[in-house]
Amino acid sequence: MTYQKVTIDRRAIPAGAVESRWTAPDGWALRRIDWMADGAARGSILFMPGRGDIYEKYLETLAHWQALGWNVTSADWRGQGGSGRMTDHQYVGHIQDFAQWIEDIAGFWAEWAASHPGPHVMVGHSMGGHLVARAIQEQRIAPDAAVLSAPMLGLKGLGLPMSFGHMVTRVMRGLGNPERPAWKVSEKPASPLAIRQTLLTHDNDRYQDELAWWAQRPEVVMGPASWHWVERAYESNIRLNAPGQWEKVRVPMLLIGTSADQLVDNKATLAAAARIPGAELLAFGREARHEVLREVDPIRDRVLQTIDDFLARKASAAVTERVGATA
Repeated sequence: MTYQKVTIDRRAIPAGAVESRWTAPDGWALRRIDWMADGAARGSILFMPGRGDIYEKYLETLAHWQALGWNVTSADWRGQGGSGRMTDHQYVGHIQDFAQWIEDIAGFWAEWAASHPGPHVMVGHSMGGHLVARAIQEQRIAPDAAVLSAPMLGLKGLGLPMSFGHMVTRVMRGLGNPERPAWKVSEKPASPLAIRQTLLTHDNDRYQDELAWWAQRPEVVMGPASWHWVERAYESNIRLNAPGQWEKVRVPMLLIGTSADQLVDNKATLAAAARIPGAELLAFGREARHEVLREVDPIRDRVLQTIDDFLARKASAAVTERVGATA
């Protein structure tokens, strides 16, 4: 399909978007944003961001899909952004177990899919991609198509093999308060804040968008993860990549990764794409950093056009196949 470029004020909530709260079964409130299509919707997209992310960073991407006729929704994961904290440390990302997030997305999905027209699409970035994939593997959600943007299917930060990294992080977790930060600043152990942008995007202005939102809404600021989070991330990735797990996925899936990624293991993305039946892959090199949806225009435009083409081919077709199978 023809690519349509959309430009908005990335540092203001769009007039048509509505911010609210979704309450999980245990009473925890997750911050969300909904932006309905103008006129009859072609379907609905639920976008889930990465570790420490806030949905404000992706307003430009939500605007792109909304302009194409999709209803769009995004939310902050429990314990980060505007969805509270799981520890007394305001700036430390922490979760008791990734299964809590799977419960959240399963509950959110059930209500969202019932109230929004299909086809229903899940898009997850980084940790969001990990959790979307795991929820699909565990059959907690059933989207008509899914897109994983630089998904956290393996960890790059410590540079360790999965099983050895898990062992090391279990030891580190036990050497002190497991809720203590695993690194001082940035998005990678031992990385000073001054080079944080070099891990995320080549686009200076888009990088500054996040800092501008932090200034507007200081309550959403998130720093490093806890050692407990890191250990649980290794455990969850071992579960996600276990033999037979990817092979059973039947959801049409597009994976996007870059070999220059210094936060997640792109080799794990390539391996998953090869194991998922019918999966499609968009691969970048050093021209793209981790946040491919917030990269410079030539990269970002290619990412969005690839997603648009994928959804045009796969999302509606999946609905047709499902209807035909139940007729």
